[in-house]
Amino acid sequence: MPRPVALITGASSGIGRELAMIFARQGYDLVVAARRESKLEALAADIAAQEGAACSVQVVGVDLGKAKGPRRLLSEVADRGIEIDVLVNNAGLADSGAFAHMSRARALDIVNLNVRALTELTLGLLPGMVARGHGRVLNVGSIVAFQPVPSMAVYSASKAYVLSLTESLSEELRNTGVTVSALCPGLTSTEMTDDIAVVSEVPEIFVGEARDVAEQGYRACMRGEVIIIPGLLNQAFVGWTQAQPRWSYRMLSGIAARFAAMGGRS
Repeated sequence: MPRPVALITGASSGIGRELAMIFARQGYDLVVAARRESKLEALAADIAAQEGAACSVQVVGVDLGKAKGPRRLLSEVADRGIEIDVLVNNAGLADSGAFAHMSRARALDIVNLNVRALTELTLGLLPGMVARGHGRVLNVGSIVAFQPVPSMAVYSASKAYVLSLTESLSEELRNTGVTVSALCPGLTSTEMTDDIAVVSEVPEIFVGEARDVAEQGYRACMRGEVIIIPGLLNQAFVGWTQAQPRWSYRMLSGIAARFAAMGGRS
């Protein structure tokens, strides 16, 4: 029997890299995509050392934030005659700071990668899964999808889109053999979060490890769970915010954002 194939975007580091290692251990062949092809080659070497020659890893160096990036990745998959059984939309971009001071290019980069690329890849691969009667999509979101985050307005809005799309598709695809899941971690120690200024203000107890997040995401995806929030603290935080009036949480988060912008000065 042919091995199932997982396509993982943003696989060069962080959660995406850990997910690639997990899927390889679980008997999947891989297509891994990211901007930094050298990092993907290093990942393939690590997987080969872990799995031996049994696991095939095909590398695609592509910038999915560019207009033609998603189409190029889909074309590479089609040209190589690969059927994708699991799509992991992990590639993402974040930033912090006041929206009014944000560069147009940076804001559009976040939207293009977090929203447009994810949508285009899902549109490209989902019909084939439905036609075959099996498949899984794992969209990597964030707990910020559940509430507004002043100082991270574009990022949190993009993740709200990911969560909403996932929930909608999960119902559209009921009884088709295809599942769609949203992995919504809290702050996780990755290269992306290292570049976010507000992260340095967060206590370490709230910062997760990429490997733990990936393990929980993989297991929940295989079970067909729709929303996965790793960690009891994150689950409690999301539950608390959902129980508050939206104006109340919005006001409190705005105060916290202004306080952080002042460098914590009272």
